[in-house]
Amino acid sequence: MSGERSGPPVPGAVKRVTSLANPLVKEIRALALPKNRKASGLFVAEGLKLVADAAENGWRIRTLFYSDAVHGQPLVAKLAGETHAHGGDVIEASEGVLAKVSRRENPQTVIGVFEQRLTAASAIRPKDHDVWVALEGIRDPGNLGTIVRTVDAVGAAGVILVGETVDPFATESVRATMGSVFSVPLARASRGDFVKLAARWPGSVVGTHLEATVDYRKADYRFPVLLVMGTEQSGLTEEVAKAATTLVKIPMAGKADSLNLAVATAVMLFEIRRGALSL
Repeated sequence: MSGERSGPPVPGAVKRVTSLANPLVKEIRALALPKNRKASGLFVAEGLKLVADAAENGWRIRTLFYSDAVHGQPLVAKLAGETHAHGGDVIEASEGVLAKVSRRENPQTVIGVFEQRLTAASAIRPKDHDVWVALEGIRDPGNLGTIVRTVDAVGAAGVILVGETVDPFATESVRATMGSVFSVPLARASRGDFVKLAARWPGSVVGTHLEATVDYRKADYRFPVLLVMGTEQSGLTEEVAKAATTLVKIPMAGKADSLNLAVATAVMLFEIRRGALSL
């Protein structure tokens, strides 16, 4: 393997890679597939800002992969030092190899590999003024990433994925969060477990529903609030809708009969936040 370090690895050394056959490169490429992310418990974040945000929020970088074009940049050097300090690998490669690793024609110059963090819904203990968002059956990674980013923006407590959903650690989902995946807690629940969580929730469990009669601006939001959102195609299932203490709707003034899920969630969150500020 021309250009790669031979012999036993040196602790704290940067590994120069020029071949896609390198085991660490293969590991990163494999994480593009859901089954490999599930089996390994790892995921990839692309971009210097995302990787730096992760480190700042206490996430350990398992593997730091960067282009030789950014060799010597202070922030890259800092991240490399932190990665080595926690026993991780640091790899420097050409932009061509990086493009193959990221599967993009114009790749980011820095890629980080991290361990996934997901908690069980049964472990959630809401505080007095918390707002949690539950997303049932969400399938679009862009919508999920945007919602996580919005949850971060409004200061909500976290996101619960209910039932079969898109992988929150897919590259597209992570990218859409703009780094908020590293500051917003994520939880997962089956529909049955969610119903149990809703039954013991100390405040309001509010779901949006096309057949609801309560305007979302007139609802009584008792904190902590658990906001439940369904898919754009079919909304909430009957099982999850029945678990809500209140069902609300967002009135449409034009001919559209619904909003994009991420937009609807943002509308709801900012209304709930407005109520929280008045407490």
